[in-house]
Amino acid sequence: MKKTEESLSRRLGLFPITNIVIANMIGAGVFTTAGLLMAGLGDPVLMLTLWLAGGLIAFSGAMCYGEIGASIPRAGGEYAILSKLYTPKLGFLSGWVSFVVGFSAPIAASAIGFSEYLGRAFPVLLDSSWLGPEGMKKFYSILIIAVFTFVHLRGVDFGARVQNYLTVMKVALIVGLILFGFSLGKGDFGHLEMAQEPAGGTIGWKTVGLSLMWIMFAFSGWNASVYVGSEIKKPERNIPLSLLIGTGVVTILYFLLNLLFIYAIPPKEMNDVISIGGLAVARLFGQEYESLFSLLIAFALFSSISAFIILGPRVYFAMARDGHFFRFASKIDPKYHVPAYSIIFQGIISVIIILSGTFDQILTYMGFALGIFPIITVFGIFRLRKKGLNVIKLPGHPFTPVIFITMGIVMLFLSFLERPIESSVAILTVLAGLPAYYFFGKKGE
Repeated sequence: MKKTEESLSRRLGLFPITNIVIANMIGAGVFTTAGLLMAGLGDPVLMLTLWLAGGLIAFSGAMCYGEIGASIPRAGGEYAILSKLYTPKLGFLSGWVSFVVGFSAPIAASAIGFSEYLGRAFPVLLDSSWLGPEGMKKFYSILIIAVFTFVHLRGVDFGARVQNYLTVMKVALIVGLILFGFSLGKGDFGHLEMAQEPAGGTIGWKTVGLSLMWIMFAFSGWNASVYVGSEIKKPERNIPLSLLIGTGVVTILYFLLNLLFIYAIPPKEMNDVISIGGLAVARLFGQEYESLFSLLIAFALFSSISAFIILGPRVYFAMARDGHFFRFASKIDPKYHVPAYSIIFQGIISVIIILSGTFDQILTYMGFALGIFPIITVFGIFRLRKKGLNVIKLPGHPFTPVIFITMGIVMLFLSFLERPIESSVAILTVLAGLPAYYFFGKKGE
């Protein structure tokens, strides 16, 4: 086991892992949810308030994860942390959710977002006599997953360089859109006062809870660097800094970007539009710029797909190394030193998810399932300090874990009431991990 652990060498510094955090966070969520949120909430000011609330929750979680991740710097994220702080069974369940939902589903969602924006940029690409527009979107989504799976089979150094370039390009695109949109675009802050009747007739707490869960999906990735803990140099310094810097930067960008969407588009025209960025550019600068910016946003989503493909296989690798997953997932490619079979396996699962379910169904299912184990992980900071296992102490304790845990529980409860079917499927996905745990446990004996 020692030899396997050492095969993942500590090569990543603060800049690349902060890029991984930012790339994981800025993905399909912020570019696709505004229209769905506006349809449900109807109130632009409330929507912006929820984005700020999402940033506060994510930053509170990042403070806690920074301390925990610095103390347990292993590959595997919550799987490694929960196994250490609680029991291997709980760690396995979190890893199981990461396998089914945590990475494969966001890869699928980001790929779908890519195809939506690609279709807005070049509608002719969706023309097909037998697949139809929706079929062509699925085709392009699958194709881009295959391309980036191949990229990350060629090693963490090569993959990290690609990741750095993609992340810098994506942040530059967003910053440029915000700056030029507000300074040169044809918008109206009066749209903030154009509250409309939401799709359900009234705004209830259940709708707010579901909306916040969708927003937290857009923020998911604030804990990204703990998943590559075994490959980070000076983890006690770089893990906390990467989480806090990444989360802070993204919170500011998210608020300004959604404010720009409202500035550009009257609320009624936003309802249920997935490729909201393309519509915003058309309103700000004219129809002739819509295709160009839609294409740029489509390319920006490459960074998210790439980052998820980097992180997910490290979880399966850690589980397999401990005898809690398929043995092939622990095999390291002798040339490129990456968990190659895990990377390929993840790509296959992502393709299966693309071929099933609508975007909002996938979004709700992902959001609920991904909201469970971070709550348990953050609660672990109390156990970490009690056992004296922490190597650093970050400020804000105990307020940051209390904020994160309380808001997380309330959000899941309200979301379950609003979307019981998707939420129940998410719960069943978690419970399905129990027989899988015993299955792999017996095989490892």
